[in-house]
Amino acid sequence: MKGQKQKKRRHYGQSRSIPAPSRIRILQLVLFGVAAILVARLAFLQIAQHGIYEALASGQRELYKELFPERGDLLVRDKDGEEMAIATNRYLSLVWAEARRVDDPVRTAQVLGEILGYNIEEEPVLESEDEDEAQEDRISKKELLLHKLSKENDPYEPIEHKVSDEIAEEVRRANLPGIHLLKERFRYYPERNSTSHVTGFVSRDDDGGLSGKYGLEGHLDETLAGHQGFLFSELDAKGRWISVGSRNREPAQDGADVLLTIDRTIQFVACDTLKKAVEEYEADKGSVIIVDPKTGEIRAMCGFPDYDPNVFNEVEDIAVYNNQVTFEAYEPGSVFKPLVMAAGIDSGAVTPQTSYFDTGEERIEEHTIRNSDLKAYEWQTMTQVLEKSLNTGMIFVMRKIGMSQMADYVHGYGFGESTGIKIDSEVAGNILNVDKGYEIFSATSSYGQGITATPLQLAMAYTALANEGSVMKPHIVKEIRYDDGSVEAIAPEVMKQVLSPRTSQLVSAMLVSVIENGHSSSAGVDGYYIAGKTGTAQVAKENGAGYQKDNTIASFVGYGPVRDPSFVMLVRIDHPRTTQWAAGTAAPTFGEIADFLLQYDNIAPER
Repeated sequence: MKGQKQKKRRHYGQSRSIPAPSRIRILQLVLFGVAAILVARLAFLQIAQHGIYEALASGQRELYKELFPERGDLLVRDKDGEEMAIATNRYLSLVWAEARRVDDPVRTAQVLGEILGYNIEEEPVLESEDEDEAQEDRISKKELLLHKLSKENDPYEPIEHKVSDEIAEEVRRANLPGIHLLKERFRYYPERNSTSHVTGFVSRDDDGGLSGKYGLEGHLDETLAGHQGFLFSELDAKGRWISVGSRNREPAQDGADVLLTIDRTIQFVACDTLKKAVEEYEADKGSVIIVDPKTGEIRAMCGFPDYDPNVFNEVEDIAVYNNQVTFEAYEPGSVFKPLVMAAGIDSGAVTPQTSYFDTGEERIEEHTIRNSDLKAYEWQTMTQVLEKSLNTGMIFVMRKIGMSQMADYVHGYGFGESTGIKIDSEVAGNILNVDKGYEIFSATSSYGQGITATPLQLAMAYTALANEGSVMKPHIVKEIRYDDGSVEAIAPEVMKQVLSPRTSQLVSAMLVSVIENGHSSSAGVDGYYIAGKTGTAQVAKENGAGYQKDNTIASFVGYGPVRDPSFVMLVRIDHPRTTQWAAGTAAPTFGEIADFLLQYDNIAPER
């Protein structure tokens, strides 16, 4: 009985077992399914996510390029249309040490120091009055290298940045254990000082990131910088990438290249001439701007002192970063007179032949205003007022126009508000005095005192005289070329038709007479009719009470050739010490640059 039960159990168990061939088929199906999943995953990784692993496999350099955008270039052209960068990116090497893998710090420091020029006998002589101090400075760099290489557990020590390809190859051939090379990207400015106030520079922020400062680098930072990409991957508990985990990648979008209106040759000549003038006249500083009056394009813009944006951190005074043309408003003085005279003629209040009797002074309440040379000229025409730069004559014009109407014209020229040029740190100036409705304030404003304007604002106001009455909007960006291939072109823009064409012609003729019959003959160019006006402005005391003694700002604003002007130019010289008058400083500087411009533009003499 017991044996029968055992047989039944065995029979029952056998009836539920899976035959061997079936088990094999099931196992095959499971293996096939696993294989199919692996193949599908491999296909996904190798095809769909090929780019991610290709970037990873090619090392840090390629991954960096994938995730971090290339900053766009700032480009200029020359006369022949050839483009060149004045701000671009360069790749040089960082030499760094994995000190824990340096087997012989003393020998490594000796060999590496020789390659990098740290050894005393191979270093250039340092300029120092104390030779012992210079010797100590040179030794310290080599000693610092040995100190870094001697840190036994240190995985990373930067040794030298911006190492040339030639030196990097020497380091590579030396095959020093623990010494490595890494390509670094940095901003490079080939024109150095001559374009520094146009470009600005790129530097690190407090959070370690890079951004543009000053100039176009600052104003167009977002456009030039592009957009950073990202790489996301699932991580394990130890922070390692999970090979079968999900990944997502968005490549970086490179910044746009920006073509400027600046002419490289004109920029160099204008800036070089300005520098020589500031030095010759023993001035504190100076600036120059050259504009195409028909389009508002900036052909040149610079100030001196300047700086090298490649080593911007070496400046002694950070005020040198400021662009004097856009940032430093000043009382313009007599260069303002032609604009008020144009308002008088345009409104019909006066003509070039209108005359008045000059007593040498005008009394307004308790104030007495005199001509700058303290002379009286009796009967004078409006043309002679500009030739002799008579303050009393401008008060006569102001009274003929009326305070309110004069204020309207001053605003129409664009004073008192920023121009909107794409450069960081533009100021608006101050013309509150023309709006106060008091005769004394309108009187001083008529000859450029008690109000402030930037050199850019003054130059653009003069485009109304050179361009048939139209004030042009200044622009320094000609094209923005985006990473996707699209191009944004910047078209010329008229801000306002402030004068009639007839008025601009009459005032231009008057300003030609100023150069030929007045105090500004040094601004003229043989064979051409050039229009322009000097201005010798006083400098207000810092406490606002009166003006400084023996401190002036000399300006000259002009354009030519008058029959078809190709340029408007302003030259400003701050605190010249050889002579305080613009006729002996700013005017000849203007004339020298104007002579070059007319030849450069191949403009035939007109007389």
